[in-house]
Amino acid sequence: TGFEKADVLGRVLAEDFITPEFRDSVKQVLDNALEGKGTDNFEFPLFSQSGKKVEVLLNATTRVDANGHPIGVIGVGQDITERKDAEEEVIRLASDLQRLIDSANAPILGVDQAGRVSEWNSNLSTITGYSKQEVLG
Repeated sequence: TGFEKADVLGRVLAEDFITPEFRDSVKQVLDNALEGKGTDNFEFPLFSQSGKKVEVLLNATTRVDANGHPIGVIGVGQDITERKDAEEEVIRLASDLQRLIDSANAPILGVDQAGRVSEWNSNLSTITGYSKQEVLG
């Protein structure tokens, strides 16, 4: 994130480093951990020192003292920004491909392994008179 330890010690995590739409849910994860209820694989964005959004996968568990009393939270996080960016790119490409199929000047259809129609573009609907909704299997 670009922060040094001295930059963050004493600051409130949820208020100072978490994007506004995730502050309540991050606070809830931390509160749950303080009550002994850990959280695994919680995804949320936080801000880097330069203001860039970093996607984090967090596992949070209770930190206890020698007598077993909760004294804080231990969070182990992983930067998943590249993975999230790749997922968004796949969604964008799939959407672009779907638009290409739908607007193609040629009839395009797809069939799954069981022989059911899984794709049917508008050109094919025009030619056959069957809508995509009617033929999808």
